[in-house]
Parts: sequence; structure tokens; C-alpha cells
Amino acid sequence: MAQHAGYSRWCYNWGLSLWNAAYKDGYKPNARKLRKVFTNHTKPLYPWMKNLSSKVYQYAFINLGEAFKRFFQGLGKRPRFKKKGKSDSFTIDNCGKPIELNGWSHKLPFIGIVKTYEPIEATTQKITISRQAGDWYLSCRGERPFAPTNEFTPTSTPKTTEVVGVDLGIKTLATLSTGEVFESVKPYKKAQNRLAKLQRQLSRKVKHSSNWYKAVVKLAKQHRRVANIRRDALNKLTTYLAKNHGIVVIEDLNVSGMLANHKLAKSIADQGFYEFRRQLEYKCQCYGGELVVVDRFFPSSKTCSSCGHVQDMPLNIRTYDCPECGLSIDRDLNASINLRNAVGLTVNACGRSAADSSGGSRK
Repeated sequence: MAQHAGYSRWCYNWGLSLWNAAYKDGYKPNARKLRKVFTNHTKPLYPWMKNLSSKVYQYAFINLGEAFKRFFQGLGKRPRFKKKGKSDSFTIDNCGKPIELNGWSHKLPFIGIVKTYEPIEATTQKITISRQAGDWYLSCRGERPFAPTNEFTPTSTPKTTEVVGVDLGIKTLATLSTGEVFESVKPYKKAQNRLAKLQRQLSRKVKHSSNWYKAVVKLAKQHRRVANIRRDALNKLTTYLAKNHGIVVIEDLNVSGMLANHKLAKSIADQGFYEFRRQLEYKCQCYGGELVVVDRFFPSSKTCSSCGHVQDMPLNIRTYDCPECGLSIDRDLNASINLRNAVGLTVNACGRSAADSSGGSRK
């Protein structure tokens, strides 16, 4: 697997170098032309490539072409050269035939028999194998039920609440307008001492030595554990929101601008606000719900949820005390209630009722 990953990286870097040179000379390269030049002129010069699957370099050029396509569309950065030991991966298929995965042991094309820690029952056309923190992961695309119109059929679940506002924070991950509070797990903050110890151990090793590589793997596994804890908490929260609430209202947070505050950047990044929204988008669609994103300039924290009075609310003030109606309420709960109430204003402006959740998506 390491040889195939290195083969894929070598071909990707070779293609990227040739692509850049051809583009500077005024040509318009593409993945098909690169594959043709590589097969006819470059591959015969390296005998060791005959011992590895030819599907690896074909998918490497396809991935390079997709990367440039996204770059020209403004969806990503310009492709960069890959580095050994960082995001090692490769893709293989069975020459058009389906690959059967059954049980714990699987026979992969050209790779042979591999064992997985969990049983897999799937039929797929191609498989991507990647290495993370010294372990190899197998990922494939499975079949999902489709409607006659080739659109994904959502599985609606009974909703206990029609509309709920969700306010994301630092001290608490999420506060719902129903009064529920989900505490932040703060995985990075809790693992800081362990990460610092592993980083010190790594700095004392001779670079590229055997012990240095072992220390790199230990540090990578700790970072992977932190990411998995954060991902697990976000998955549980977003699944609960999508399954039990008809309309979920969140605020369009300027995460990149919030990270500019160096006093709070670490805590904000530890929450995973972007991943929360990304998961909530597809899960609401999957479970028959709806996600409404309120404009980021909506004063949810500054507005009284009872009378509508607006006042300044510095971050150090955690309780909203309204001088007009005398309301005293938690800052985050007040913001979540305002987000829930904002849906009625948005829907009424479109001429629709907030209670009607069966008639398509709201813009």
C-alpha cells in the first residue's frame, strides 16, 4: 500500500510539473493528454512501475484534472505538489467489474487480501485507500435509494418541535430556544498537555531517524483522537437537531473573521462551527427537515426576545438584562429565541406561514 501511495504521489507531482510547464508555454493541458504522454514515453523508463497497478497513475491524473477544474472555477486553491507522509492515498478499480466487499477479509485488485477491523458488506466500482497516523483506511462509494427522478429520497422522521433556534458559542457548544444546552467537549484544550509532551519528545529525536518516525506517528494519532472526539460530538448534535426539529435556524457566522481574534481563535477553532453547519445542511435534507440561515448582521445577542429592545452586549456580559421590560435571561438563550422568532419574519415576508413545513424549501 505504501508503494502504491508513493506511485500515486510520484505521478501526481510529475503531471503537475508538466502541466505548469505546458501552461507557461501557451498550451492547454488536460488529464487525458498527460496520461497519454506518461504511458507512451515516461512509464517505459521506470521498470519498477510494472510491478504496481496501472490504475493508480490513471486516477492520479484524473484527480489532478479535477483539482485544476476546481481552481479555475474559483472553488479551491491552485494544486500543489504532494509530500511524502502527508495525506498518502491512492485509488484502484477492477477494470470495470464490481468489487465485492464481504466480511472482514477482502480481495482487492492487485493488492490481494486485506483485513479490516469492521465487517463490510458492499459492492463498489472503485476503492480509495489512505493512510492516517500510521493506519490505513478503506473508503468506497455505496448505493443509496433513488427516486424515479434520480433524486435522493429523504427519510422523514417525526418532529417533536416545529421551529428551533440554535445559538453556537464557546463556553457551550449550542443553546437551543427550547432551553436545552449542549456543553462543549473542548477536545483540543483537554489534550494540550499530552500534545505538548509528544511535541517535545519529537523535537529531541534525530530527524528522519527510526525513533523520529515513531514519534511522528504518536503525535499524529493524538491529533486524530482530538479530531475524532470533536467529530463525534458534532455528529450526535446535528443528528438530534435534524431528526427531531422541523425547521432549524442558525446564524451565518463569519468564522474566518472570528478567528482573527487571537484571544479566542483557539477556542473557536476547537468548536468546529463550519463542520457543524456542513453536517446540518445534508442531515436536514436527509431527515425531511429544513435549515434556515439568518443573516450574520442580525442582532440576535443585542435584541431583547420579549420586547425587541436593542442594546450593546460585550462578550463578558453573560446575562441579558432588559431596561425596558425588565427581562433577565441568559445571553445565549436570548439569542437562540431571537433566531427562532426571525423565521416568522422571514417566512411572512415571502407570503408563507411558518407553521407550513410541507411545501418545499424556503429561500
